[in-house]
Amino acid sequence: MSIWAIIAIIAATFMGMEVFAWALHKYVMHGFGWAWHRDHHEPHDNALERNDLYAIVGVVMSVSMFALGSPLVRGTNAWEPATWIGAGILLYGIVYTLIHDGLVHQRYFRYVPKRGYAKRLVQSHKLHHATVGKEGGVSFGFVFARAPAKLKAELKRQREAGIAVVRDSAGA
Repeated sequence: MSIWAIIAIIAATFMGMEVFAWALHKYVMHGFGWAWHRDHHEPHDNALERNDLYAIVGVVMSVSMFALGSPLVRGTNAWEPATWIGAGILLYGIVYTLIHDGLVHQRYFRYVPKRGYAKRLVQSHKLHHATVGKEGGVSFGFVFARAPAKLKAELKRQREAGIAVVRDSAGA
């Protein structure tokens, strides 16, 4: 397999993981999986959250792909692209952890971006947390962030339509 094919598989997987994560967040975490995700939206002083169990889902997906691509595990039935899919999932998990848990929620380090895309990521995710409960909401992705002004307008529309309860501090 060429290096360009490997890079393409990793990049496509990374981008696909953002789509997968968006859907998981919107339809599972804010749906039937709310019991695991709720504590992430509520104030607490715990080092870990029940929501952290979702990271295990990503780990299982990545390890499973590495296993499917490994000749040590599957012998001649190993499928090499699975290794690089596993690497793309792993890369997404690392970036997610650094951005979401580190930068946005400051679980690992303290840094508040003043400008640029990092500031936009923080603002977008803070607007995600502007709703009370699991209903409604905006910005379900983790790496790609829409403009905060558009997200505020959407929150305002949701509040006016009775879809979501929005905290007053959100400015929507």
